[in-house]
Parts: sequence; structure tokens; C-alpha cells
Amino acid sequence: MSTSDGRGMHLIADLRACRGSLGVKDVEDLLRKAAREGRAKVLSVHAHEFGAGGGIAAVAILAESHISVHTWPEYRYAAIDVFMCGPEAAPELALQAIVEGMGALEVSVQRIARQAMP
Repeated sequence: MSTSDGRGMHLIADLRACRGSLGVKDVEDLLRKAAREGRAKVLSVHAHEFGAGGGIAAVAILAESHISVHTWPEYRYAAIDVFMCGPEAAPELALQAIVEGMGALEVSVQRIARQAMP
């Protein structure tokens, strides 16, 4: 779904039955790939692992907004936030790249159209 009508699209997703073997570098690379797939420009990526083999919190700051990932490998769960605006942005494609990269077998998504105030 493009955001060419001026709205931003905010996707909030729960991924279950994920592959649990992703490290910090894997998640950073996945955020960059998701941004590319979503036709967005990465400004910066930051990730933090909560202990060896623990969960990871990561964010990609985009020219078009952001993508964030929070993982709980012990539950094979990830919480994803994709927010993009702009005529070329494709947040659904960015989310699909993350779903595939995490090997999620179950996905639930909330879609929120954001509109700037006049």
C-alpha cells in the first residue's frame, strides 16, 4: 500500500513462531533490507541485545519515518512497528521482508492510517 495520498501508514505487527537464532547484526541487516524493500532511505540503525542470546531491541530511523523490532527469542516472538510516509513508501513490503527474515509462522497486523493536521 502506497502512502501517495499524503497519509502515513503505521503497521503494528505481532510475529509468532519466529526463528530464534537472529543476532544483533542479523536484525540490523534485516532492518536495512526491510527499508530497501519498502523503498525507504535509512538514516541510521541502532540495536541492543539484552545479554547473550537474549532479546534484541532495534530501530531504523528512515527519511520516511521508522521501523522498529523487539524480539523475545525464548518465546519465539517479535513485536514490529513500521511507520512510513511519502509517495514511494511501501510499508507492507517492508513488513513482509521482516516476516520472511524472521521466519514467522503466525502474523497479526494492525494498520493505522496517519494524517497530518492541516
